[in-house]
Amino acid sequence: MGNQPLIVLSDDSQRTSGKDAQSMNITAGKAVAQAVRTTLGPKGMDKMLVDSTGNVVVTNDGVTLLTEMEIDHPAANMIVEVSETQEEEVGDGTTSAVVVAGELLKRAEDLLEQDIHATTLAQGYRQAAEKAGDALEEIAIDVDEDDDEILEQIAATAMTGKGAENAKDLLSELVVRAVQTVADEDGVDTDNVKVEKVVGGSVENSELVEGVIIDKERVSDSMPYFAEDANVALIDGALEIKETEIDAEVNVTDPDQLQQFLEQEEAQLKEMVDQLVDVGADVVFVDGGIDDMAQHYLAEEGIIALRRVKSSDMNRLARSTGARAVNSVDDLTEDHLGFAGSVAQKDVAGDQRLFVEDVEDAKAVTLILRGGTEHVIDEIDRAIEDSLGVVRTTLQDGKVVAGGGAPEVELSLALRDFADSVGGREQLAIEAFADALEVIPRTLAENAGLDPIDSLVELRSAHDGGDTAAGLDAYTGETIDMAEEGVYEPLRVKTQAIESATEAAVMLLRIDDVIAAGELKGGSSDDDGDDEMPPGGGMGGGMGGMGGMGGMGGAM
Repeated sequence: MGNQPLIVLSDDSQRTSGKDAQSMNITAGKAVAQAVRTTLGPKGMDKMLVDSTGNVVVTNDGVTLLTEMEIDHPAANMIVEVSETQEEEVGDGTTSAVVVAGELLKRAEDLLEQDIHATTLAQGYRQAAEKAGDALEEIAIDVDEDDDEILEQIAATAMTGKGAENAKDLLSELVVRAVQTVADEDGVDTDNVKVEKVVGGSVENSELVEGVIIDKERVSDSMPYFAEDANVALIDGALEIKETEIDAEVNVTDPDQLQQFLEQEEAQLKEMVDQLVDVGADVVFVDGGIDDMAQHYLAEEGIIALRRVKSSDMNRLARSTGARAVNSVDDLTEDHLGFAGSVAQKDVAGDQRLFVEDVEDAKAVTLILRGGTEHVIDEIDRAIEDSLGVVRTTLQDGKVVAGGGAPEVELSLALRDFADSVGGREQLAIEAFADALEVIPRTLAENAGLDPIDSLVELRSAHDGGDTAAGLDAYTGETIDMAEEGVYEPLRVKTQAIESATEAAVMLLRIDDVIAAGELKGGSSDDDGDDEMPPGGGMGGGMGGMGGMGGMGGAM
């Protein structure tokens, strides 16, 4: 009995351990990075994602690509999380973060084959990331919150290569104005910048409205189209008769009783409208519904009313007009009212929208984006979202670095010097980290149709000579001073990308055992499998689990 093997896992379970597990995870991480690598830079290519129903997304936004693709492999999903973290924290640099993570894994693979232990690699990578953060701080440029020129250049850099080049100057100006307008003592919340997408016209017709645009129209055609110097009321409830909380029946034995019942309801609704009139409200935004009879009374009083307004729009209205929402009309007083110089229903590309403008201190704005097709506008919207994020980050931190691959080359040189002082096997990991960072300028050159080796040699030479802002001009292929050219990125874009990529790479490298239960096996196509991880190829055969990505063959 003592010589018999102890069976811990069932026969149906699947286990990959040691170097096989490390190799599998590294392969998955590299595949994710490779999928988005060609989208990097001003000359990056777009991807077309097509779902089973024929819906199409055309984009080169890293986080959009990775979240829309059906990636099942667990290690690959950890790399996707890098892009999601980058998007949440900064708003831009998602592709760079994923590409760096993939390259860190690729360089680690070479060292693992030389019998460098994964723990040693992890230690070296962490030291390199810490040194890189310090080096970035040294080359960072301070930016004043009133320096509109640099802020616009930062916004323009973020939207470069995303279909908005023709109107980059206009859009970057609108973005900076929008962020500066909604900024307050608590910082900048870009949720207060609403983006309205309008199909029709060209991108150059886009405009910024210092106020709020509600994608609804008046509840009654009898109401005025326009109100000047309007007092605005926000009702976080409904203008309807409240229903009882318990089931109740009303027995009516006489027609007069029914008439009295109806008249009483009408009287209650009239009281609600009279309350609005008494406090001086000219425009009413209601979170819930508005009874038909209440609509009639509101129209008679010349009050503009909208119902079922989204809570996000209610918050923006409160910030822009100064109004305070109340739960019931009974609670409404003059102190709760806000002010707008103009409230008007306007036709925008065939759709009716209500414009609330000319407010005293607009802490919420609306950016109207126009474009020829829905796909064009969607991609410009993604570019605007990135630009809003980088301008917000710059206002918060006040520090930027030059773009065009300049920071990565500078960090690479600094890390090689640092590696010499470390010694031991960690030195090899730090040198690998330095090599991995150069994937950014190398990819920029490849995507621009340039020779990556020649471009990298020129960049290294410029940085060796002390030009910390030397970067690659993807249009001419020359090495130029990116600061003079006005190509800037927030410092946090780089620091966050390096930190996230390092953490993800280190976590994957430290995994030496992948165990999947039998019921998770992905070989059976009859199962639903929507919520299951298919290790049939993913655990044993490398990238088989990334079925969604494999299915994108032509698009990738």
